[in-house]
Amino acid sequence: MTNAPNRYEKFVVPEGTKKISYVKDTKIVNAARFVIEREDHTAGNLLRMELFRDPDVVFSGYRVPHPLDPRIWLQVQTNNNSTPIEAVDTAMTELLEEYRAMKIAW
Repeated sequence: MTNAPNRYEKFVVPEGTKKISYVKDTKIVNAARFVIEREDHTAGNLLRMELFRDPDVVFSGYRVPHPLDPRIWLQVQTNNNSTPIEAVDTAMTELLEEYRAMKIAW
C-alpha cells in the first residue's frame, strides 16, 4: 500500500468539476488564464504552439502548477482584434482539424 494517488485520478474529471475554467486577468488588457483539468504538458504545449500561429495572439504560455496536480494553467493575451476565449476556441478547432487529417492519412 502506498500513498500515491489512483491512476484514474490523473485523467477522469471529478463530478461537479469543469474541464476548462476561465479567469480574466485584471491587470493586463485582453488577457486571461484558462485552467484545464486533467491535462499535462502534452496538451499544454500543443495549445501553446497552436496559439502562436494566430496573428492576434500577443502571448501564450502554460505551466503545470505541480507534478502531482493534473491540470495546466494556460495564459493567453490577444490584441484588440480578438479575445482570449476566441483565440483558444480557434486553436482547439484547428487542432481537431489537424487530428482528423492525420487520422485520414494514416
